[in-house]
Amino acid sequence: MKTFTLSEANAALIEIQADLLTLQRHNDLLKACQAEAEAASASSRFGGGMASGTAYITALCELRDIAAAIAVRGIEIKDISRGLIDFPSLRNGRIVYLCWQLGEGSEIEFWHEQDGGFAGRKPL
Repeated sequence: MKTFTLSEANAALIEIQADLLTLQRHNDLLKACQAEAEAASASSRFGGGMASGTAYITALCELRDIAAAIAVRGIEIKDISRGLIDFPSLRNGRIVYLCWQLGEGSEIEFWHEQDGGFAGRKPL
């Protein structure tokens, strides 16, 4: 498991904020098209399809690729719709998470225990 110092996490945060916004937009599109995609899937053996099929597949593929690229860096996406991410970090000799979500500013200000989740966040 890769761990981040606070300065490394803040630097990575600057680099991936645009990706998080793109993930959020793609996620919103996929949710909006969900019923249409399910109907198209159900009728696929009859040559089904959907008007927004190309946009849906493009969003799905780009979401997958961006999320995978973020994960490869060691950053954990916790909630795409909120832009919530965690950076594993060492604090007092144990693994914790530096926690940030879209809209919180340009630097990470919170952390939580591995089993604490968002509700267990504490200020740095």
